[in-house]
Amino acid sequence: MKLLIKLFFFFAMLPWLTSCNKTNPEITQNIQVLDPIVIQKTNAMKIYVHYMVWFETRSTSNNGKWGYHWTMKNENPDITDANGKRQIASYFYPSIGPYASGDKFLIEYHLLLMKYAGIDGVIMDWYGTHNVNDYPAIKKNTEAIVDMIGKTGLQFAVDYEDRTLDPVVQQSAAPSIIDGAIDDLSYLKSNFFTNSNYIRINNQPLLLVFGPIVMQDAANWTQAFSMLNPKPCLLTLWYQSGEAGINAKGEYSWVYQNNTSLDNFYNNKVSSLSVAIGSAYPGFKDFYAEGGGGESLGWTIDDKNGATLDETLQKAKTANLNYLQIATWNDFGEGTMIEPTNEFGNKHLETVKTFAGVNGCSNAFEDIKKQYDLRQKYKTNVSAQKSLDQSFYYFVSLQDEKAANILDSLQNNVH
Repeated sequence: MKLLIKLFFFFAMLPWLTSCNKTNPEITQNIQVLDPIVIQKTNAMKIYVHYMVWFETRSTSNNGKWGYHWTMKNENPDITDANGKRQIASYFYPSIGPYASGDKFLIEYHLLLMKYAGIDGVIMDWYGTHNVNDYPAIKKNTEAIVDMIGKTGLQFAVDYEDRTLDPVVQQSAAPSIIDGAIDDLSYLKSNFFTNSNYIRINNQPLLLVFGPIVMQDAANWTQAFSMLNPKPCLLTLWYQSGEAGINAKGEYSWVYQNNTSLDNFYNNKVSSLSVAIGSAYPGFKDFYAEGGGGESLGWTIDDKNGATLDETLQKAKTANLNYLQIATWNDFGEGTMIEPTNEFGNKHLETVKTFAGVNGCSNAFEDIKKQYDLRQKYKTNVSAQKSLDQSFYYFVSLQDEKAANILDSLQNNVH
């Protein structure tokens, strides 16, 4: 009897099931997990991008407020204009609006854009491990990105903000700056340095320091590195390697006033370094003064409608560098971002893609944006999310046309 009842319901439902499959061909119940494929590019230079992981929204912050890096002291993202654009602490506006760095859909969106632009890896601005200020949120967001990195085939490293060690000691989170640094480096050793996707140079895990600002004595670095094997390939900011002594393997350039600074570094300093990482950037226009976040640095770099990024990329090529860091992916407070914005669209990504020598994938950036939009639109639709999981795996395995087919079908047929 039970069998007859089951058969009755099966045949009764068969027309509906058939109709559903016809109108919803995008629904994918069984996900084909695909390994990432490294995108082919003609430029052998390793291209990394500096990434800020400090953005929070009302729904992700501990206090239910927008994070400081969207608000500074006087901006309110709850205020919107007639077009729905939120008020944020920047002269520029992300194409997807202000976001939370730890949001998994955001991370997927950013990493896929990077991959198809020919970017090899992410260097994350990292504030350590101590329970001080917003450092725990930055640590958590960094871990969320690392969890996704392997699925995309990109690499990662961290740029250590040693300036954090002063407040760490002041708030009794560590007895000394050396102890605080050892805590942070021990974490990196156990959790990041052994990761197969971590960037290595000369078989050493790459570690950048934004300075140093606090650890300005070589003996400090020697003591902090004593428990590490292998020792990291430590790079300081340009002209500051002497502060780390023999522990520093080189330097990396940054953004400063005008391109002459880059010329001087490339022409007069690079040849003396064992390892050098150049920099490229789209411009500089900080919001500090207007946002009440401190004094402006007092200078700007004109984006020249995208030409500045191309110029700084070409300088790195002329200098015949092996490594380049784009500064930055998303520092909206300083106006150095290359991620898609209302002002520039995908212009900066297209420039990087051309520089990297990536061929094809003509619609990938728009399709990746569509992937993100559909992730948000169908947040609670389990079947749609499974289909988007499949399109993600098509993207990372460089089957972008298959991904686009799923997205088009999903966009047209989900009800």
